[in-house]
Amino acid sequence: MFTERTIIYFTPFYFKNGNTAKNKYFVVLKNIDNKSILASLPTSKDYIPEKLVIEQGCIECESSNLNCFVLSPSTKITEDGKCFSVSTYLYGHLLDEYSIDTLTELYPYEASDYQIWGQMKISLFNDLIECLKNSKSVKRKYKKIL
Repeated sequence: MFTERTIIYFTPFYFKNGNTAKNKYFVVLKNIDNKSILASLPTSKDYIPEKLVIEQGCIECESSNLNCFVLSPSTKITEDGKCFSVSTYLYGHLLDEYSIDTLTELYPYEASDYQIWGQMKISLFNDLIECLKNSKSVKRKYKKIL
């Protein structure tokens, strides 16, 4: 479940900061010694300045301290050809580390607590990782993990 490139759909996802739980996709970027994982929570919220709009790929805006990887709805994201229904954004400053023990305690049952949505295509995953590793807005400790 917590292998790199796995996209998991949690129903619902419980946020660390106590925000209201909601259904959420989760992309596993790195498994760290089977103790924790580095992950991104994709969103449909577009916070990109208008002058930087692109349909697909990496955006880095040093003046706004913004890093984002954009997935267009026409892009087949998973190895089995799944797409998100709307433009989807993975922001560099929103990466976080999660304990595997905590996640397996919160979400014990596949099908009712979560679904494995698919494995991200290798080429797309590598582009995402490069985008995050080369960003000035991603925390240094996360870049080292990647």
